[in-house]
Order: sequence, then C-alpha cells, then structure tokens
Amino acid sequence: MNLPIETPAVLVDLDIARRNVRAFQAYADRHGIRVRPHIKTHKLPQMAELQLETGAIGITCQKVSEAEAMVDGSARIKDVLITYNILGEAKLARLARLNERVTLSVVADNAAVIDGLAEYFSGARKPLAVLVECNTGADRCGVATPDEAAALARRIAEAPGLRFGGLMTYPPVGGAARVQSFMSEARRLIEADGLQVPIVTSGGTPSMMQAAEAPVATEYRPGTYIYNDRSLVARGVATWDDCALTVLATVVSVPAPHRAIIDAGSKVLTSDLLGLAGYGHVLGRDDIHIDQLSEEHGRLVSDGPIGLKVGEQLRVVPNHACVVTNMVDAIHIIEAGEPKTEWSVVARGRVL
Repeated sequence: MNLPIETPAVLVDLDIARRNVRAFQAYADRHGIRVRPHIKTHKLPQMAELQLETGAIGITCQKVSEAEAMVDGSARIKDVLITYNILGEAKLARLARLNERVTLSVVADNAAVIDGLAEYFSGARKPLAVLVECNTGADRCGVATPDEAAALARRIAEAPGLRFGGLMTYPPVGGAARVQSFMSEARRLIEADGLQVPIVTSGGTPSMMQAAEAPVATEYRPGTYIYNDRSLVARGVATWDDCALTVLATVVSVPAPHRAIIDAGSKVLTSDLLGLAGYGHVLGRDDIHIDQLSEEHGRLVSDGPIGLKVGEQLRVVPNHACVVTNMVDAIHIIEAGEPKTEWSVVARGRVL
C-alpha cells in the first residue's frame, strides 16, 4: 500500500532510531564511555535531544553553521565539539559568539590554526577549549606522532585566549589498538610536560561496539548509528531492520521486463558508493539492483522479470545516510509504521 507522501521523500522510523541510540548508549554506559554523537547524520535538534535524553553528554558538529543551527534549535544543547580546523575571520567571529552561549570545543592539527584562534580569542572574556587532532591511521587530518601532539598541546596551553582541551581522533575501522597506543603515548608526553589531558575522544560507527578496546578514550562520537545505512549492513554491523532512514520513491516507468525507473536519482540517493556496487537496497527485493543514477532518475534492473508497476512505491536504504539527510529540507517521521509529522532539517546545506 502506498503512503500518502509525495515522492521522492526521506522517511525516518523514530522507533528504530530510538532503539539504535539506546543500544549504543547501553554499551557505553557498561564500559564507562561518555557519548558525544555526531549530528552530521541527522542535522536535527529533535534527534539530538533524543540522544541527550538517552545519556549523551553533548554533540559533535563539523561546521560552525551546524553548531549554530543546533544550538538555536534546542535549549537542551549546551555542550558542542566542532571537529574541524577553523580558519577565517568571519567564522572565528561566529565561533566567538557561540562560545559565549555554550560549552564549546574545537580541534586543531597545526600551528597556523592555533595561532589564528589565539589571535581572535586573545581578548575574549571566555577562553576557547582546543583539542589536538591526531592521525591514528585514517590519514585524513591529524598530527602524525605523539611528539607532535605534545608540542601542539603546549602551544595551545601557552596561547592567549585558549586552553588545552585534550586529544581527538577519527580512526579507521578496526583501529582501536592504534588509538590506544598513539593516545596513551601522547597523553604520557603531555602530562610529563605538566599539562592535564581532560578528554580523549574517538569515533566512528562501524567500530563503535569495539570502543572499549581503546580504554584511553574517555568519550566516543558515533554518527550514522542513529539511522544506519547500506554500507553498515554490508560491514555486518547492522541489519535492514536496524535502518531507520529510507528513501520513499515511486516507479515512474517500466520500459522493459527487466528494468524500471524510480523518481529518486543522485539528488536524493547520492552518488556515494562507499565500495559498494549500486546505489541503494530496495527493501523486500533482494533481486533488484539500482545500477545507475542520473539527477532525477534511478534505474532498477533485475536478472528476472522485475514485476513492478508504474505508480508503485518502493523504500530504498541508501548507501550513505548522512549525505541523504543533507539533500532534503525536511524528513517524514514514521512511528508505529505510520507517517506522523515532518521535521525541518535545520542544519543542512550551510557551507560555513
């Protein structure tokens, strides 16, 4: 039966999202790990409130604009970590205003970022907490050695307007051992220099149920866990029943017995592959592959008769839920299998 929702649309099953949040919070509580979820997956103050009510100690954002939107959207959001090198006077001005409103931390992995923050915050009433980002194997941002981490920690501690807030990393999947060795050595060097390391924060949904294997980390930052997606099912850390976010699409053409077209293309399903073949999973139809996307069309193919009719609705689990969230202005909330309301995605699409 078709839902009374115009397609393409993004649906979120709130019952599944709650279950996902509670499952990791229970694991973290058992192991004494603080949870600071990354809101890039949902960009919704309402979902952040659900996470805080379940036990999270704050939120993680990737951009100043995300943090502003989330704080504006909920009085319950009082502790924010932005895990990105922040540069530029306009962003720093907004960061300073945000720092007056909440408990705020940022990260840095080089002297230029630290010096820029210090120049702007040197006369601020409230110092800004800065964590050193460390590369524990993902090879994105982050200092390469514990010695470099210790040197930047000292630079932060001596900079006007700043205070050293701890260490941060985003490791590769299965990287707990490297996190433990790198962060333990970095902490030892920093403490030997007379500084305290109040926070060691790690993250990543695929390895979140192994977070306790790096006990040096005091907090963990899962993001996609609230929704899950096809990439996490492929990794074996979630099932289709754990996927809270789906894209509702309508079959608009069946031009051949083994081919059909839906009204969901790259502008909603995204072109992210994440190492997978195809662009999503059609629930209940393991035989169908979404092998091709254009902007507004998704092509479905099957080895046998596809058995779809024009006007029929399908639900697709996307490869990467986080990007889908950023594609739409609002999501449809489903509870007990029924559409209940729409929530505006207030932190989407902002470039700053």
